[in-house]
Amino acid sequence: MALLARLTELAGQGSQFIIATHSPVLLALPGARIVEIDDDGTTATTDYDQALPVRLTRDFLAGPDKYLRHLLDED
Repeated sequence: MALLARLTELAGQGSQFIIATHSPVLLALPGARIVEIDDDGTTATTDYDQALPVRLTRDFLAGPDKYLRHLLDED
């Protein structure tokens, strides 16, 4: 959260950043332009709610069992 606050402060002073991340927290930076890179190398701008890390995090939090069952062998 401190990094997010500092980035917001610096952006307000005219700084620009290129950040590669899977963090939904960093993707929430106000005014951020989110660009996703597909497996074939194509890029597309997306909004926060449609960004893959955000969707995956929300899906996981809504139903962790459907993700964990693939990792944990509890038969």
